[in-house]
Amino acid sequence: MHLPSLLRGALVAGGASVAAGSGNFGVRSFSAVAAASPSFCRSASVVRSHSPYTRPSFCSASQFIPAAAAWFASSRAAVSVTQPRTYRPSGSSYFGAGLQKLRSPSLSVSNKSSVISSLRLGRQSFLQAASLTPLAQETSRNLSTMGKENPFENLLTTLPNPDGGSFGKYYSLPKLNDPRIDKLPYSIRILLEAAIRNCDEFQVRKADVEKILDWENTAPQQVEIPFKPARDFTGVPAIVDLAAMRDAIKRLGGDPNKINPLVPVDLVIDHSVQVDVARSPNALESNMQHEFHRNKERFAFLKWGATAFHNMLVVPPGSGIVHQVNLEYLARVVFNSNGILYPDSLVGTDSHTTMIDGLGVAGWGVGGIEAEAALLGQPMSMVLPQVVGFELTGKLRTGVTATDLVLTVTQMLRKHGVVGKFVEFYGKGMQELSLADRATIANMSPEYGATMGFFPVDHVSLDYLRMTGRDEEKVKLVESYLRANKLFIDYDEPQSDNVYSSFLRLDLDSVEPCVSGPKRPHDRVPLREMKDDWHSCLNNKVGFKGFGIPKEHQDTVAKFDFYGEPAELRHGDVVIAAITSCTNTSNPTVMLGAGLVAKKATELGLKVKPWVKTSLAPGSGVVTKYLQKSGLTKYLDQQGFNLVGYGCTTCIGNSGELHESVGSTITENDVVAAAVLSGNRNFEGRVHPLTRANYLASPPLVVAYAFAGTVDIDFEKEPIGISETGKEVFLRDIWPTSEEIAIIAGTSVLPEMFKSTYETITKGNKMWNELSAPAGALYSWDPESTYVHEPPFFKTMTRKPPGVHGVKDAHVLLNFGDSITTDHISPAGNINKDSPAAKYLMERGVDRRDFNSYGSRRGNDEVMARGTFANIRIVNKFLKGEVGPKTIHIPSGEKLYIYDAAKRYQEEGKDLIILAGAEYGSGSSRDWAAKGPYLQGVKAVIAKSFERIHRSNLVGMGIIPLCFKPGQDADSLGLTGYEKFSINLPSDIKEINPGQDISVTTDSGKQFTCTLRFDTQVEITYFEHGGILHYVLRQLLEL
Repeated sequence: MHLPSLLRGALVAGGASVAAGSGNFGVRSFSAVAAASPSFCRSASVVRSHSPYTRPSFCSASQFIPAAAAWFASSRAAVSVTQPRTYRPSGSSYFGAGLQKLRSPSLSVSNKSSVISSLRLGRQSFLQAASLTPLAQETSRNLSTMGKENPFENLLTTLPNPDGGSFGKYYSLPKLNDPRIDKLPYSIRILLEAAIRNCDEFQVRKADVEKILDWENTAPQQVEIPFKPARDFTGVPAIVDLAAMRDAIKRLGGDPNKINPLVPVDLVIDHSVQVDVARSPNALESNMQHEFHRNKERFAFLKWGATAFHNMLVVPPGSGIVHQVNLEYLARVVFNSNGILYPDSLVGTDSHTTMIDGLGVAGWGVGGIEAEAALLGQPMSMVLPQVVGFELTGKLRTGVTATDLVLTVTQMLRKHGVVGKFVEFYGKGMQELSLADRATIANMSPEYGATMGFFPVDHVSLDYLRMTGRDEEKVKLVESYLRANKLFIDYDEPQSDNVYSSFLRLDLDSVEPCVSGPKRPHDRVPLREMKDDWHSCLNNKVGFKGFGIPKEHQDTVAKFDFYGEPAELRHGDVVIAAITSCTNTSNPTVMLGAGLVAKKATELGLKVKPWVKTSLAPGSGVVTKYLQKSGLTKYLDQQGFNLVGYGCTTCIGNSGELHESVGSTITENDVVAAAVLSGNRNFEGRVHPLTRANYLASPPLVVAYAFAGTVDIDFEKEPIGISETGKEVFLRDIWPTSEEIAIIAGTSVLPEMFKSTYETITKGNKMWNELSAPAGALYSWDPESTYVHEPPFFKTMTRKPPGVHGVKDAHVLLNFGDSITTDHISPAGNINKDSPAAKYLMERGVDRRDFNSYGSRRGNDEVMARGTFANIRIVNKFLKGEVGPKTIHIPSGEKLYIYDAAKRYQEEGKDLIILAGAEYGSGSSRDWAAKGPYLQGVKAVIAKSFERIHRSNLVGMGIIPLCFKPGQDADSLGLTGYEKFSINLPSDIKEINPGQDISVTTDSGKQFTCTLRFDTQVEITYFEHGGILHYVLRQLLEL
């Protein structure tokens, strides 16, 4: 019999004995264990002899726990090595996990209270009996963090199963008998349920529940609440940090096994595949071989993590994109954990975690540092968000795609202003949107600035669960629970009027085909206006909508030779056309639409120019199956849209090299070349260093632009090509109707495809399975590795917090304007051959062809620190118009690479700050956008405004975020950036409050006031400790 269940049974039975009035643990508790292991009885001398015919005798908790601990500690090693580590019980030991089960609401109030009381009484005896074992320390921690009894235990209700029996128990919101619940947005109800379920008057308090219940009044006040998500997404940097934390806790005298995820954690390896090979039948295999060759060290590290950490699932490379895998497979919608039902929810280190909101699962991106703390058991501290109600009416016109809709929604919400807010979609138009359409809209929440774009579960959601192969019994559970707990919306029934902070409305019939670009996802351009907009961009001065090309150069034709054939490039010519990104490849409608465009064009004799780098990178193997079944794969292949991999590819800058002749032609002739992709990000420098114009478009439009070969086209008036018969072919001639797509989808997208794909997803592939990986609780760092390197964050950490500190006489490292994104800050894309990171790699014998991407080297702090602010399109005011990753070292006046300047400042003992404009840190959730500046010595950032996740990341790394007062910025205050800045924080933490005014002075005599963007008291505590992970480590050390 499995030990954890034995211990759970013993403890629960003991609780029953306590409830009977003895205050002790019953021998019945020992009997179950003894039946499986006589050695336990031998070690537990406190067990008294008994007979089934006599009244059971009892022993106290102070006797029971040391005996159990001593026996289990002696057996632990054998158990640990024989049991799989995927999704084990929470905690870093089985016994600790067993004790944590006492917090389960499945125990009655009296039993649970008595058991906890007895355990506390026995805690000291336990420590005395097993003080030398890590097990004892872990158990002590679990006992010491047990709060009071959940005050909402009376809400526990059994959910009957219509087929007999019950599904389990749940915390019933209707049982609160509070009329405010019916007016709450569905997204807020999920926060309410989580607070009630986790309420222990320790980490989550009854007062927090009341704040959420009173959301209509408290949300405008920016009140703080704790939130404990049901699960977590993470990435390579988090595993590196966890490994380093194990080393640190051991060095400081603690138990490394305390560092373990306490909630289920999923890691899908999807960011490392590049489009090295395209337009080839063997592109998939070739790119995977390149991927494994480059990332062998990194993959071996992750494979180690999959076995070293409990509660963690690692999905091997080549399986898909995390958000699509989440949607199609990982999402539970409703958890059933040991008989307790509750809504699925998650946070992830990728900002597009929000895609799952389309399925009614509350999820959003957080800083990597914050996510790591959450998976280690810390409740997330968040401001109770306002909720924007977005009503959808009508129906999309035929030929209009979900991509057109999401770009329209993004523009509307950007204009409305939703940063830090939830957006909740509702209305009759919801019934006209497929689940995949909803997921497309939810995916781009970061682009419109919201924390999440939420779609409550309805019948469409249930149908999607069935279509993706979920068990019918699971679907029944989901519907029954959500209906019972007022979390299900049925549009066939009369709807109550929910209260929202503000409202927007969109008639779906008004949506028209469009693209977004050339440099930001919210710069939507109706397709009918694209040609005019393009010429405006050529004329406009350099900026988000301008390239500053002189009139006399706008018609330049650059001729070159392509494999012996004459070729030419003009401004606006497409050199990359990529069907990629979870945003769209999860949607069968647009993917089949792309295949139909390719089919119709091919049948008319159209061909994509051979120098256009075309690629198809879907988010899961299901896409490949339904494209093959529909018969459309061959047409995509004929036009160069061969399958190149299952990963993010072009959308995150892994577009690979352009052909040398194409690249040199662009560079030598200063051609504004274009990329068109079905992604969610098109910030300058992200897609490819040589494509200055980057447009987001639906997959069918990506194929259409590939045929056209240019973005300088009016599809209504100009032909997309010439047929074999010499006839002009227009976009309308090859564009499929909605009915055509629906017919093919009905016969090609089948539940069996999802089942067969995901039955084997965790088994890996041949390359992954043959990869050798180290073993053990502690990782053996290889000092020669250029992929995985022990980070310095915890090497000098002490048990005592460093305390709060201001900034004295700091130089400005960088002086920015508005809209500096995490793509500008964080290392992303290819490693430039002349960069400090390239120099570091070459010094260690890495050949240029093996540089790989920054994303693939996120586990090496030396590379990432050098790659911070290395974007070749970054604009720094110090350079007076020059674009690139350099700055002025103010004391010497030298122009240096930003990393080299930062290094020199550190050698001189100088603090550094950054000046910035509005929306600093917008874009993807990148923890290295905070870790990198930290390693470069940045102590504070003063900006007009911050993106939500990035501000949180800065706080997590101990960097001070400050905002200029409204109407002010560096320019209006007459700041040049050449001054020395002092930030005058109070020396006593008790005198620091969220959002308080802070005085900033300069050596030039200027003084101004900023708002301190520590938004909660918890964040101030993190700052006192030097960062959130340092705080967590010290907490673990004290337990």
